[in-house]
Amino acid sequence: MDQETQEKIKELQIYEQNFQILLMQKQTLQVELTEVKNALSEIKNTKEDIFKVIGQIMIKTNKEKTEKELQQKQEMLLLRLKSIEKQETGITKELEILRKDIMKKIR
Repeated sequence: MDQETQEKIKELQIYEQNFQILLMQKQTLQVELTEVKNALSEIKNTKEDIFKVIGQIMIKTNKEKTEKELQQKQEMLLLRLKSIEKQETGITKELEILRKDIMKKIR
């Protein structure tokens, strides 16, 4: 195997590692987004006081203010997810190109 092919293989491995990291970040954001959506749903459905956990304490909080904060957090998470999905698409294309190049040179 020539030097160029070995370099391509190393590049492919780096892209695959980056892709795995990106997928983990995406999964974390999706979980957080689900939690925010569930919290928003619960806030909308309750007529009672709501509480917020800060550190190791729970405090009574303003319903409208908390709902607005959660909506902003949801928007931010959606933007971050969109950004990660664009990166995911780019890395996927690069991986396909590198794999094809390597397979051509190996055969």
